[in-house]
Amino acid sequence: MKTILVVAAVLLLSALAFGIHSLRADSKAPAVGTNAPDFTLNSQESKPVSLHDFKGKWVVLYFYPKDFTSGCTVEAHNFQRDLAQYEQKNAVIVGVSVQDEDSHQKFCTKEGLNFKLLADTKHSVSEQYDSVINLGVAKLSARHTFLIDPDGVVRKVYLDVKPDQHSAEVLAALTELQGSASK
Repeated sequence: MKTILVVAAVLLLSALAFGIHSLRADSKAPAVGTNAPDFTLNSQESKPVSLHDFKGKWVVLYFYPKDFTSGCTVEAHNFQRDLAQYEQKNAVIVGVSVQDEDSHQKFCTKEGLNFKLLADTKHSVSEQYDSVINLGVAKLSARHTFLIDPDGVVRKVYLDVKPDQHSAEVLAALTELQGSASK
């Protein structure tokens, strides 16, 4: 039993440290051009937040494995650093992971995050977006991002996210998509 727990712990730490995003090759994530599945989850403020609440705005819906881990902290800091640029582009940042509201609230407070983090404690939204890492003894949200337009349509899907570069990558795509939409 100890061996199984040690192996599971090593797999979990490896997934978090090295950014393993999904243990499946055949993704069933919502495809570009399809409507983003709606959902409602509680935020770090213990208030329900639904995807449809953001109708009329671009949404950066990002899934991440765990609060307070190195890659997740870097990714969140970069989104926070760039938040004003997203707001200028009529975009909101919404993070989702399997930790509860209390964990998200502590993470936001400690790291100075001013965007919504949603608690997917039952893994339902992570599964709906095919963004789950199943480690046998635990499930985590995979590091995936969906860029959703103001009409609720998925415009870009990221299944291979590098936390240190990701916000800049999403901003560039948002700029390009908004530029092509205005032509």
